[in-house]
Amino acid sequence: MNQSQAALAAAPGDGEAMLRLLETRRSVGMTMLSEPGPDAAALARILTIAARVPDHGVLEPWRFIVLAGEARKRASEHVSRLYATENAAMDSEKREKFTGIIGRSLTYAPLIVLVVSKSDPEARVPVWEQDLSAGAVCMNLLTAAHALGFGANWLTGWAAYSPGVHALFGLSSGEKLAGLVHIGTAKEAPTERRRPDIEAITSVWTGTD
Repeated sequence: MNQSQAALAAAPGDGEAMLRLLETRRSVGMTMLSEPGPDAAALARILTIAARVPDHGVLEPWRFIVLAGEARKRASEHVSRLYATENAAMDSEKREKFTGIIGRSLTYAPLIVLVVSKSDPEARVPVWEQDLSAGAVCMNLLTAAHALGFGANWLTGWAAYSPGVHALFGLSSGEKLAGLVHIGTAKEAPTERRRPDIEAITSVWTGTD
């Protein structure tokens, strides 16, 4: 019996509870997130769980940047200016509209965790696999937040690819923003959305003609 089997045997009901948690996890739109957010203890637990992911070579090819409190407002102001500057060629009315949207995006959730993928091209593990590990970190953030009763959303968009935003948050050359994970309390329960047809996306290879 391995460690996971032993843990489930000790508390058989927990396995079903875990499956139910995974079956019901739902992203909450950032505008639907508000106070309260995780306190220091809850955040530490969420980050610890987030880092418990497959990591080929034990490279730990990711890191966290936490935005909370007044820092969100300061970040919002900086990011708004960056968006306007980097999109100077855009139609002025459209640019003004999206500058406002981009700026407000950092002010809804009380906590935002930036997941930085710091894959090493010199490592024996392919960069693709290191980036996948960072993606798993983002997913674990969502799941841990959900398990603690919070709503969360994993976003990318313009900010994740902006050189100016990367510089603002101190990303080094070669580092990437795998996601901005917004965490808070859901104002209302999110509605379910259409899910994949598992039969339609699953095939069985038999090795025969």
